[in-house]
Amino acid sequence: MILLFKPFKVGDVINAQGHIGSVKEIQIFNTILKTPDNKTIILPNGGLSTGSMVNFSTEDKRRVDWTIGVGYGDDLDKARAVIQKLCDADERILTETPVVIAVAELADSSVNFTVRAWVKAPDYWGVFFDMNENVYKTFPNEGLNIPFPQMDVHVHKEG
Repeated sequence: MILLFKPFKVGDVINAQGHIGSVKEIQIFNTILKTPDNKTIILPNGGLSTGSMVNFSTEDKRRVDWTIGVGYGDDLDKARAVIQKLCDADERILTETPVVIAVAELADSSVNFTVRAWVKAPDYWGVFFDMNENVYKTFPNEGLNIPFPQMDVHVHKEG
């Protein structure tokens, strides 16, 4: 079935049967994957033909999603503007679809923005990692806090 319907080809990156890797070889009974850390995974084609699979290589564009938290009390409009500025500065982020920056959650320790941007598929991980680092380096300089889980303890003295 794999050889007939060709849901993937050599070079595609797939997630199947709990493994993610680049397809190195498609044989009659097995498909050989190489994982990002250079392991060889041998997947039986029977399971591949009857199970679900994600092929990350079929589309030329992918959406990168981030959750970026700011501290309660921080200026949300400023945070949104800083995130937009960082996205605008990365030429790998495609401009035909606007970047989405929305307050998604009032969490325990942070106000969380969901940020979504479209990139060419090969740029996905570079953009993802670079944005995380840029947010970490830029927020403190802009007076924005990157919160972490914390707990306030109140001690009351009786009498």
